[in-house]
Amino acid sequence: MTYQGVVLDVDGTLVLSNDAHAQAWVEAFKEFGYEVKFEQVRPLIGMGGDQIIPQFAPGLTDEQGQGKQIADKRKKLIINKFASNLVCTNGARQLILKMLSTGLRLIIASSAKSEELSVLLKAAQVDDLLSQEEATTSSDAENSKPAPDIVEAAVSKLNMPPASLVMLGDTPYDIESANNAGVDVIAFRCGGFDDSQLKDAIAIYDEPADLLSHYDTSPLATKTMMRT
Repeated sequence: MTYQGVVLDVDGTLVLSNDAHAQAWVEAFKEFGYEVKFEQVRPLIGMGGDQIIPQFAPGLTDEQGQGKQIADKRKKLIINKFASNLVCTNGARQLILKMLSTGLRLIIASSAKSEELSVLLKAAQVDDLLSQEEATTSSDAENSKPAPDIVEAAVSKLNMPPASLVMLGDTPYDIESANNAGVDVIAFRCGGFDDSQLKDAIAIYDEPADLLSHYDTSPLATKTMMRT
């Protein structure tokens, strides 16, 4: 089956925000008395708060009580402190334009909440190209990546067979989530994970610009060139 659509991760894939998220977690935990080091949380970026909070504050969840306060603080830090310094990944906008020009349907699958996603898409310089109406966020899934929920919600919203979709992501959690939903993944190294961690992707590129420069020989083209 040829690819007809692309599921898009945002953090680390379209915008260089993974370090900012890690620092925001460090500061949010600290405000509530938890000493979490950057080096401890950085490898977990790509997961949502429902996965991260219990690892450093056993018994807490991101949905209620102090756990929710920590999660809300992290979101506010991203929006109000870190967003102004975020930059897009190299080639992000150009790759989105290329995929749209070939007729591929695009949908976002992010652990971010709606308000946060708006800020991230603006930082990625693609907010005019990708509609938040065609997106799945944390509100659409019971569990964040690496659970398959968010990708499954994206597949359902597109109403396409999983085998006709490919995901662009940057973390092993994107890959696990998508693969468990029956969706292939093309991975980028720009999120800070090495090839051994991204090994279950069908292809790995440095960044969107790298994929764009090899577009005609990439899985995006070779599995879509016969599509009518």
